[in-house]
Amino acid sequence: MSLMRYITPTLDEIFMESLKWVDTTYVDKHKAEDPSTLRAMYYPNLSMYNAGEGKVKSTAPKKSAKERIMVFLRRSGQRAALLLGVSILSLVPVVGRFATPAASFFAFKDAVGTTPAAVIFGAGFIFPKSYVVSFLHSFYASRTLMREMLDPYFSRVPFTPEQRNRWFADRQGVLFGFAFAFTIVLKTPFIGVLLYGVAQAATAYLVTKVTDPPPAPSEKEGFAETQVTWKNKHEFLRLSLDNIDQLNKAPEEEKPKAPEVPGRKFE
Repeated sequence: MSLMRYITPTLDEIFMESLKWVDTTYVDKHKAEDPSTLRAMYYPNLSMYNAGEGKVKSTAPKKSAKERIMVFLRRSGQRAALLLGVSILSLVPVVGRFATPAASFFAFKDAVGTTPAAVIFGAGFIFPKSYVVSFLHSFYASRTLMREMLDPYFSRVPFTPEQRNRWFADRQGVLFGFAFAFTIVLKTPFIGVLLYGVAQAATAYLVTKVTDPPPAPSEKEGFAETQVTWKNKHEFLRLSLDNIDQLNKAPEEEKPKAPEVPGRKFE
């Protein structure tokens, strides 16, 4: 299914239609509230961005579908080679027992922090090697899945490679948890392929929580840099599920003031 993204635009269409549905549902849910306090919509402006505009920062010629498929296969091959190398190194006497735990530590350190990664390192000496390798494989698969799921967004909003890396780094904990759950579910026989579409649709909802509504295409210059830092990260992590729609609402000072009604004058 990951390969299909480079052949057919179906997954891109699922993302955009899901984003439209999220906006519509949000408005319906809050139709009794003051419209000036609601967040801006995502779909109307993002739908006016052309898919592929997010790549404009590159001076290289646009790659064909065949070339993009080869890049995807090369990345997949590199990850497979890395896991194979760790498995082979784990067979070496003495140092082999440290190979898998060490690989797990360095893989997870940037995503979840040093302390949780140290716990995972210690767990590598307790659980069977096959479990740890499977867990490590799921981690790399989840990172790949998350980047693929977000491709419809990044293909439209023009981020530089450096901005994109910082964007992911600032949200890596939430993105890892989101993608890891779907990575496990997608391994389910028979229904895993169907759930891939569900994962793409859910990513559209995630975008509305970890980014700001995009401006009109004519005003998008500099927008990517404002999104590198997740401004409402702490608010998002503190909100309950019932209040999660409170994000991105118009602040009080931006509410339009009600016109003053002149008082009656008595002479």
